[in-house]
Amino acid sequence: MVSGGFPEDTKMQPVQEESVLTAQEMSLLAEYDSRLYGFLQLNTVEATLKKTLISKAVQYLEKVLTDNRLFQELEQKSKSSVDTADKSVNPKTYCKLGHLHLLLEDYPKALSAYQKFFNLEEEYWKDAPFLYGLGLVYFHYNAFQWAVKAFQQVLYVDPSFSRASEVHLRLGIIFKINNDLESSLKHFQLALIDSNTCSLSKIDIQFHVAHLHEVQGKYHRAKELYEKLLQTPDVSNQVRANTLRQLGWMYRTCESLGPKMQREACAISYLLKAIEADPNSGQSWYFLGRCHSSANKVHDAFVAYRHSIDKSEASADTWCSIGVLYQQQNQPMDALQAYICAVQLDKTHFAAWTDLGILYESCGQLKDSLTCYINASRCKVQIGSNIAARVKVLETQLANPALSNLQRPETLPSIEKAWNLPIPAELTSRQGNANNIQQRGTGMNDVKPYMAQSYTQSLIHPTNTNAGNLLGAGGYMCSAKKRRVSGPGGSEQLLQPQFMEQNSFPQQNSASNVPYSNTQLPQEPSRNTHAGNISAGGADALTGAAFNGATLGDGSTQMGAVPASAGGALMGPNINNNNNSRKQKSGSLALLPSDVATLKMSAAQIMAACKGLGKQGLFNTNMPPPRPPSPPFPPLPKEELYPPTPSTYLEIKKDAFSVELQKWVYSHPVAVVRGLAAALKLDLGLFSTKSLVEANADHIVEVRTQYQQPSDENWDTAGKCQVWPCDSSRSYTSIAKYAQYQAQSFQESLKEEQEKAHGVYHHDTDSDSGSSANIKGVKTKKDKPSFKVIKFGTNVDLSDEVKWRLQLQELTKLPAMFRVVSANNMLSHVGHSILGMNTVQLYMKVPGSRTPGHQENNNLCSVNINIGPGDCEWFATPVEYWGAMHQLCEKHKINYLSGSWWPLLDDLYENNIPLYRFIQRPGDLVWVGPGAVHWVQAIGWCNNIAWNVGPFTAEQYHLALDRYEWNKLNAFKSIVPMIHLSWNLARNVKISEQNLFEMIKCTLLRTLKESQIILEYVESLGKQVVYQQREKNEIAHYCHICEVEVFNILFCREQENGKHQVYCLDCARKLSPSLDGFISLQQYQMSQIGEIYDAFQLHLPLVTVTGGI
Repeated sequence: MVSGGFPEDTKMQPVQEESVLTAQEMSLLAEYDSRLYGFLQLNTVEATLKKTLISKAVQYLEKVLTDNRLFQELEQKSKSSVDTADKSVNPKTYCKLGHLHLLLEDYPKALSAYQKFFNLEEEYWKDAPFLYGLGLVYFHYNAFQWAVKAFQQVLYVDPSFSRASEVHLRLGIIFKINNDLESSLKHFQLALIDSNTCSLSKIDIQFHVAHLHEVQGKYHRAKELYEKLLQTPDVSNQVRANTLRQLGWMYRTCESLGPKMQREACAISYLLKAIEADPNSGQSWYFLGRCHSSANKVHDAFVAYRHSIDKSEASADTWCSIGVLYQQQNQPMDALQAYICAVQLDKTHFAAWTDLGILYESCGQLKDSLTCYINASRCKVQIGSNIAARVKVLETQLANPALSNLQRPETLPSIEKAWNLPIPAELTSRQGNANNIQQRGTGMNDVKPYMAQSYTQSLIHPTNTNAGNLLGAGGYMCSAKKRRVSGPGGSEQLLQPQFMEQNSFPQQNSASNVPYSNTQLPQEPSRNTHAGNISAGGADALTGAAFNGATLGDGSTQMGAVPASAGGALMGPNINNNNNSRKQKSGSLALLPSDVATLKMSAAQIMAACKGLGKQGLFNTNMPPPRPPSPPFPPLPKEELYPPTPSTYLEIKKDAFSVELQKWVYSHPVAVVRGLAAALKLDLGLFSTKSLVEANADHIVEVRTQYQQPSDENWDTAGKCQVWPCDSSRSYTSIAKYAQYQAQSFQESLKEEQEKAHGVYHHDTDSDSGSSANIKGVKTKKDKPSFKVIKFGTNVDLSDEVKWRLQLQELTKLPAMFRVVSANNMLSHVGHSILGMNTVQLYMKVPGSRTPGHQENNNLCSVNINIGPGDCEWFATPVEYWGAMHQLCEKHKINYLSGSWWPLLDDLYENNIPLYRFIQRPGDLVWVGPGAVHWVQAIGWCNNIAWNVGPFTAEQYHLALDRYEWNKLNAFKSIVPMIHLSWNLARNVKISEQNLFEMIKCTLLRTLKESQIILEYVESLGKQVVYQQREKNEIAHYCHICEVEVFNILFCREQENGKHQVYCLDCARKLSPSLDGFISLQQYQMSQIGEIYDAFQLHLPLVTVTGGI
């Protein structure tokens, strides 16, 4: 496999002009694939021979394809019945063409060729260079959603991929652009630890990491990282300038960094140093102007803004700030002209429209002021805004003849006239430069031609208050405009612009120039399993090295662990859901590895079969990447999309412990058991707020600050439209303090009801918090909703058996299938506590408290009991539709796993997703089946308790392991250690269900092989593996870097604080390919887990046969 290098040129002879490739040329070309992209510079004089060779190979392979098409046409005409199956073109021909076109930076043809290979090769996922190349093409076109899918599959099928650091780098950039900051930080850190090279230097990546901490509001940590960067000896001048600029801006805006006078002095000092390091940074000059302006140094501020305009392309932020300065100096005409420049550069610049409205209002021109405020209200981003209130006030004044006379004669040109005023020469010149940059396409191609323009945008955070218009750490210039938003007190915020448009997908009418397939992507065309009929001969030899993926087996088809995709694996949103050739089988052998070992072998035979694989470095199992399921077909009729919620009422204790109830509950995706508390005589008062305060008043409560809204609505922060994102801020308090808030909220509500009864009404306002909003008010398109801020007490940990003895003891009255701890609960066999899953968590609510949409961790079932006194409203959809829900989250640019989202019911209806909607009253138990998607909102004041259970069913285990693999694909931590759990189940439980037994056995088989192979690999490096037996109740271990579960073989490294951290093999090898500096620990002897494996057999229940002679 190629590790990033290129064959020496000393043996390369001038390329022959004929289309026939020599053996030497084929040998050289065999090493050319997507892994050389960005590292093989073909546009230099020294690389002329290489570029000519690649072009010749493209011509040769295209000739093969042309001859194939001609042969097919002749065959059709002659209706030949000769069997030509052995003369088919190898699908890897298209993959090789994709690689070569990618190296030549012919992206439309690369995309077309890759797509053709995808259509023809059933097991495309085994070819990591193909997935990588496809991801690079998507990245070039800013098709980030599909680039993420391709890159994630690369890391899944080959975690040791030679360009893994480049994959992590690009994923970090994409997630940063998409505002998924935690995911971005994780991938940047993974790129940082990799000893292999990538497009950016380690210092560049360190700048990204520091900047991510800054935009997350972790200013002190960001400051430490920036200062550490400045102390690096070999830091580039560009990184130094960017770092100094960010430090200066942080001191300007972050109050926690010291007194104001001291901060302002530090800010100016850092910005002057940044300008000294990079005098051409318009953003540094702009920040300096802002600092001078706040210090009332008007002349210095104007000079800095002038430099900013001269050094960078036209900036609406700069012109808006100039307008503010002119307005402060009582120069309204100059201020008007500056504001007009700003809004002409960016018609959605909220601050400029707002400031322009204030200017007109101060001059008594109310109509023009109203026009500006209305334009401001139409902007997508409105932070700290009371603009709607100003619109209403002005509309009222202008509608009242007496008040409208207050409008003074025009002292400024009207907005219509001002729009047509001549623009200053300096603006028109900079505008021209900006347009030229956009017309040229990727403005940083002279520096690094293989990185898309989107890289620079990753340095601007869409909601950051001080990140500013950052240049790339490598010095890339971004030609897009940045928006400045005025906040309260004159503070301003820099916002990310829309994605640049120059890198767009090739249009369908250009497909005539692409000989492989239609390139109007993303899409997934129907698969054609016949490649064509012509002898590929030399083409096969050329493409033979295109796939060198390391597997453990013979390459036979893997029986799928997951249903077919609703997201179109890689090729985009236009999916053919009837493409049955893509559907993977499911069932009892869904997880059976198709390689050298089988379930029929003993542990000794398996370990013997794996002998030698570790020395070869073959670690990857032969499993396809998981994919979200397609929704059931045919779709449900519209009248069946709101099915009744399964519910039952228990009257006596005997019914609660009946087998019939267990079967009934297990048969539904969600079910409500009413009357359970009364039937079992549960004392739910032990979980009331009063009892909690009496028991442990100082216990920690996590608080989520939310907006109170109707349960079937979810408005954006500006109250303009309904959206899916459901953001909330996190803080912490005590049970006693939250109880006080809960009681106060109830008293306020009673007071409001009494006032309404006496005819006193409080009108809604448009204050920043919306604290006086009435959510029951009728909202029209003209009236934006305004909602009350509420606090939701969540994730109260009740795991301590000493503190909460009475509460936990009361729950033992529940039937075994609902209990927190039970032999029939898989989670009781984990061997340690997983907070909120095999322990109890409590939720303290006021009306409107929301638990956003989610599936339970690892698709486990959950039990939720409403303590009361108020009700809760639940929404749920079956597990079969989680793929459709995932697709809707992607459509709304939300991370399905880690994001916070509240589904809009109209969207579910339009997409034929059934919805259960019901009320949970005090004492009701809600059972959420495996994988059911659900979200909850409190109607009244109430507490809830909840935990997870894992029934011993094949469906539950399959869905849990399916989510375990899906989490791994998405670099998301699975808090249920499924491998550790599976070995404990094998040791402790007798399984009588055939399907469940085989799935658990498959997990044991796979991890047994991995342990044997890893042991052999470590020993082949000359490293000693130290046996250290697991302690009782020791937690399962996860990799410190990538957070995957690490079983049996742990790679540990001592930290500065003396503690040891655990790493997986892949991350350990990235840090040190020879594992130097790591201690290798083995927690189970191979003979020990071999005995467990062999002893785990299907336990068949005894059958009593009766009868006579």
